[in-house]
Amino acid sequence: MKLHRLFCAALLAALSSGPAVAAVAVGSAAPDFTLTDSNGKSETLAQYRGKTVVLEWSNPGCPFVQKHYRSGNIPRQQAAATRDGVVWLTINSGAAGKQGHLDGAGANAFVAQYKAAPSAYLIDGDGAVGKLYGARTTPHLYLIDGQGVLRYMGGIDSIASADEEDLAKATQYVPQALAELKSGKPVSVPTSQPYGCSVKYGS
Repeated sequence: MKLHRLFCAALLAALSSGPAVAAVAVGSAAPDFTLTDSNGKSETLAQYRGKTVVLEWSNPGCPFVQKHYRSGNIPRQQAAATRDGVVWLTINSGAAGKQGHLDGAGANAFVAQYKAAPSAYLIDGDGAVGKLYGARTTPHLYLIDGQGVLRYMGGIDSIASADEEDLAKATQYVPQALAELKSGKPVSVPTSQPYGCSVKYGS
C-alpha cells in the first residue's frame, strides 16, 4: 500500500503540474459556451441562468476519475445535486485519438456503466471550453450560482489520491459548497488545488 501511495503521489505530480493558468476567477461571471451533448443536443450555459450549475471535467481512462466513479462518489454527488435542482454538466475535453476521448455513444455507455446522473454529458473535442475555463485535470470541478457567478473551482476533494479508501476521510468540496450556497452562506473553500490526470487537449 505504501508503494502504491508513493506511485500515486508521483503520478499526481507528473500529471497535474503544468503551465496552465485558470482563465476564470471565483467571484467573476462564468463565460457562456455552447457544446453538443452525448445525444446530439446543443447545450449552453446561458440556458441554465437562474439555476446552480456544476461543471465536471472528466476522462474515463484516468485512474483518478475511475476512483470517483467506481466507488460511486461522483454518481452519488450528481444524483443528490440534480434532485435538489442543480444542473450537473460533465465535460470531456479529450481530443480524438487521446486517452479518454468519447463520442456520444461512448459517453452514454460510460454514464450507464457507472449509473451516473449528470444532467448532460458534453463533448468538447477541440478543447475550446476546457481552455476557456482553464481546466487542468480530470476531475476538475467548477460551481456557478444562479446569477452566473463562479463560486468554486478546484479539486473534487481534499485528499489528492487515487485510493478509494481515502474518500471517507476527505472533504467533498462540491456538496459542501452547494449546501453553503443553499443556506445563503458564502462558500468557505472557494478554490482548491485540482488533482488528477492532465486534460488531454489536442494542442
